Amino acid sequence: MVTKNKWYVCGIAFSLLLGGCVNGNGDNEKVNPEKQVKNQYVSVQDYNGEGYTLKNGEETDKIAEENHEEVEKAVKGFFLKEYKTDVKVHNIVGNVDGATVFVESTDPLHFYTYAVVPIDQSNEKILSDSVFSQEGQVESAITEGLYRKVFHDEFVRLDDYLKKIVKEEPVTGRTIESLQNVGGSGYMTPYYFLSSSVVNNEAIKPVYDLYMKDPQVSIEKLRAAYNEQVFNPTYFEIVIHLFMREQDADPDEKVFNRIVNDIESMGDIPTGTYSIFVNDNTVHKQSFEGVKENSLEKTTPDEIVKE
Repeated sequence: MVTKNKWYVCGIAFSLLLGGCVNGNGDNEKVNPEKQVKNQYVSVQDYNGEGYTLKNGEETDKIAEENHEEVEKAVKGFFLKEYKTDVKVHNIVGNVDGATVFVESTDPLHFYTYAVVPIDQSNEKILSDSVFSQEGQVESAITEGLYRKVFHDEFVRLDDYLKKIVKEEPVTGRTIESLQNVGGSGYMTPYYFLSSSVVNNEAIKPVYDLYMKDPQVSIEKLRAAYNEQVFNPTYFEIVIHLFMREQDADPDEKVFNRIVNDIESMGDIPTGTYSIFVNDNTVHKQSFEGVKENSLEKTTPDEIVKE
């Protein structure tokens, strides 16, 4: 089962916020911790990834941007060589040892993921031959893209339902720009993301193996390779994230209950394990996280299982 990321302000962060700072005149003034925390959030409709950071990435971020073309070329070459996949580079974010590069696949599957380009900081050199991805990250993204391709009709019905919810209820989803720039989590839409792995997933593994041998394989052959008899819903999760449309609005329990009841009763959407979150209007700028203490959620260990 997938572990959902949740962002909570930790005690260390609060101690820093409470410690005071120096204003523009060099005078000490107390910081309002509530205001500081609020400033870390932005309306989901306005968030495009700006403000997203990784720990100790300031210097490498500068080096990567100064060598943008080299970084982009290295990453595109990595995905083509290792995964036979063309990608478009959307964003480069410095990390402690290099740059994390967020990409979107362009053919033949659709998904978002990332790779890491190491940087020799002392010599300000891009280590183009040492690009790597987090273990299992790209493989999972490909697996999710394959699920979306094999079960096209079921996903269209899920997409149509969520578009209807957004039209009829006071909720919305993330922006496409935020998915492109800091998503990196496999198959994603403004309203949900998938989570799966080819490891131990005997149903999708034959599809994955067939695709990796020939990415241009027909959809008919991919569907034929899928082993429905051994499908285990705990290895395939659909995580729905919706946000209140209006700023300062609390998550709406009525809307939340409607979505939960609808997903539980629908029989023509993808099988798997569903988690549902209705959040307020904001996301955390530095981490892309939308789940907070006031979020309404139906998730582990109480997910909706559809077999």
